[in-house]
Amino acid sequence: MPVPNGLGHLGRSLLSPVSSCCRNVEGEENAVSRFGKLSHTIWHCKYHIIWVPKYRYRVLIGPIRKAASTGVQAICGYAGCEVIELNVQRDHVHLIVMIPPKVAISDLMGRVKGQMSIKLFKQFHQLRKKPYWRNHFRAPGYCVDTVGLNAEMIQKYVKHQEKKERLEEQLTIGQR
Repeated sequence: MPVPNGLGHLGRSLLSPVSSCCRNVEGEENAVSRFGKLSHTIWHCKYHIIWVPKYRYRVLIGPIRKAASTGVQAICGYAGCEVIELNVQRDHVHLIVMIPPKVAISDLMGRVKGQMSIKLFKQFHQLRKKPYWRNHFRAPGYCVDTVGLNAEMIQKYVKHQEKKERLEEQLTIGQR
């Protein structure tokens, strides 16, 4: 559908399927669907984010793990982000998420880590009894990496990281 291009001429819409910026390598016309849309932007911003509990304690197990997982999903959804893959392990969390360009990664992570901490402390009082935490469930930093052409490889890594870690742990226990 032609739209005015600002110079009084009619040009192609940025979102039209034949726009070269939206074609994938094979030239398929339906590649636009992988992009998110805002009022003046189409985007595809995918990130792999990792963070740990304070002192990297192995506390993300059982119901705490499940509550952390649902909390991350809910907070990301509320912020307008789409969780692609989430793996909550005993001592760290892997998250692959699509974040719109209007949301700063640091703001999202502050919200996720802060609100998740509050939720877990309210729901699981035994976490507050550890005197060294002082109501801080999480370590202050995180690791973030953009996910580009190797998205499938990173997604498989996040999905199967826990299995690999358990096997390595069993091997080290067996060597003792």
